Amino acid sequence: MRAVVQRVSRGDVVIGGASFARIDRGLLVYLGVDADDAETDALALAERAARLRIFPDAEGKMNLDVGEVGGAMLVVSAFTVSADARRGRRPSFDSAMSGDGAARLVDRFCEAVAALGVPVSRGRFGADMQIDAVNDGPVCILMDSRKRF
Repeated sequence: MRAVVQRVSRGDVVIGGASFARIDRGLLVYLGVDADDAETDALALAERAARLRIFPDAEGKMNLDVGEVGGAMLVVSAFTVSADARRGRRPSFDSAMSGDGAARLVDRFCEAVAALGVPVSRGRFGADMQIDAVNDGPVCILMDSRKRF
């Protein structure tokens, strides 16, 4: 499971011209599920993302996690995060998990984040979404559940 994690001052998912999900300060997470991912990947990545210390403390050091600053997480499923662009000009999405399996693991990721005390908003799985966000910093972190150590 892979994620692009962005520190944002606000984020909004728009579907069909209407706001569908919104957060103020927090993390915007674009989440990709690979075909060989399991629940353990969702749980590990949820813990790592929720505990990622990328918010400034009183001295301006990135030392606090999203929960410690009273932030929320906006999770957007994005199979394109699983893309392989090593060859040619057209990315391959063969490694992405499809359908119900991917939706189940995105749900599990969100449940695990919420269980850690971080409010979670989310896009709609499989929908055509427009994301409006203000990246704070900018801070963008790539995460992969397989790269734990």
